[in-house]
Amino acid sequence: MEAYNNTYNKANQIMNEVNKVVIGKKIIISKVLTAILAKGHILLEDNPGVGKTTMALAFSKAMALKHNRLQFTPDVLPTDVVGFHLLTKDGQSYQYKPGAVMCNLLLADEINRTSSKTQSALLEVMEEGKVTVDSVTRDVPKPFVVMATQNPIGSIGTQMLPESQLDRFMVKLSIGYPDIKSEIGILKERQNSNPLDKVVQVVEQDDILRMQNMVEEVYIHDSIYEYITLLVQQTRENPLIELGVSPRGSLALMNMVKAAAFLSGRDYVIPSDVQCFFKDVAAHRIILKAKARVNNITVDNLLDDILRIVKPPKISSGRSAKYVESYY
Repeated sequence: MEAYNNTYNKANQIMNEVNKVVIGKKIIISKVLTAILAKGHILLEDNPGVGKTTMALAFSKAMALKHNRLQFTPDVLPTDVVGFHLLTKDGQSYQYKPGAVMCNLLLADEINRTSSKTQSALLEVMEEGKVTVDSVTRDVPKPFVVMATQNPIGSIGTQMLPESQLDRFMVKLSIGYPDIKSEIGILKERQNSNPLDKVVQVVEQDDILRMQNMVEEVYIHDSIYEYITLLVQQTRENPLIELGVSPRGSLALMNMVKAAAFLSGRDYVIPSDVQCFFKDVAAHRIILKAKARVNNITVDNLLDDILRIVKPPKISSGRSAKYVESYY
């Protein structure tokens, strides 16, 4: 138990360091760390200048992660992402030149401003943690996280991510503008120094891997599995939804709620964990039918309805809790 508490405390130290830089956004910072511990990738969709890049850099510094930043533009090639083989000086062999993904944390800035061919170069890496170049497969370093950003405004020069790639992101989050108090704090912090200079390393890479392994051991009762499945099933059967959440999305939600339980100091999942992250995991995986768009019905509205329709199980406290009531 002492080892669990020590690891849990280190996770809180990471969030405290990032909070030094991204002021007033504790919930988003917690969700990003939750996705990292769940071995997932994060898509940050928000307006320019709200701190997406700064937050990624703060996480990499606090966790001692080797990071690469790739600014996606129309002229970025797949080889920039995954690497390429270069003929050596003697002309007798080829040497692998690593691409941007050969790191622990890849910051993919404005991923929707590059070609679909370059976007798809990330697919294998995000799903399997491997890079294949000229039929040679290599593992990327562990841990490995892609934190991609895209701006929701301005369609000129953009290439929408296909559903197959959106599905690879465990969650899609939005930081949003700071409140007045937080923005005043940002202005004061930036007068004479860069807040990133204040971020200190609080964990090693092995600590992150240890946390990820502990997340995998978090207990889920069968009723929670059923609750997750029923929520997902509703997205597939809703008459206003063209494309619902895939089985990959179900797995993503399961892993997220296990990490959420860990960050809450528990080694078991409760229904509120599922409710907290359902929309973050599901929203970007859903495509609405024309009827919904015409009637100004949003994905957010439909997911709220699903959370109301599907009743969570009633539980008593504790890892070995018995679920005393059914969903209905």
